Amino acid sequence: MIRLVIADDHPIVRAGLRALFDLEPDLEVVAEAETPEEAVRAAERENPDVVLMDLQFGARSTSTGADATRSIRALDAPPYVLVLTNYDSDADILGAVEAGASGYLLKDAPPAELTAAVRAAAAGESALAPVIASRLLDRMRAPQVSLSSREIEVLELVAAGLSNTDVAGRLFVSETTVKSHLAHIFSKLDVASRTAAVSEARRRGILR
Repeated sequence: MIRLVIADDHPIVRAGLRALFDLEPDLEVVAEAETPEEAVRAAERENPDVVLMDLQFGARSTSTGADATRSIRALDAPPYVLVLTNYDSDADILGAVEAGASGYLLKDAPPAELTAAVRAAAAGESALAPVIASRLLDRMRAPQVSLSSREIEVLELVAAGLSNTDVAGRLFVSETTVKSHLAHIFSKLDVASRTAAVSEARRRGILR
């Protein structure tokens, strides 16, 4: 029996997933979590095989699904984490994979694909939606246009309207370091301004 924790802030989504897994004789939902913090506690308490994790939670939570994934994978006997989300930007995918997620599916995945991914994750195998696998392969084939996770983090803050000084304060680095990251970003995206960098990153799917 594969034991599951469902972490999603939408009750209807959790109910739909539970109903789907209840139809499978080898899948059992042992807990639900409405916030990333609840997901970490449930993973500790229930010792599941797989945690099904959304990435973005409501205003009640200050952390993200990637934060929870990182904490869960740091447990003594960590379950596998399978991300199930609506978001497919490079920033989301990279953040989840770097946090330790072993799979990444979109919420419009067919039920059979989702249950197969859960079984694959429980077996320690990678479970990536085709569009996600394709995106990662594209990044590998074209490293010259790939931004590092820190560069993406800087660009996300710039896109949110923060100045270089504010970005430096948020990331606990010097303003010189932020300017260096931006110079690398401009070079990789072949742009000459912060606004153009954000626009080009969105066009490429690097940012939402």
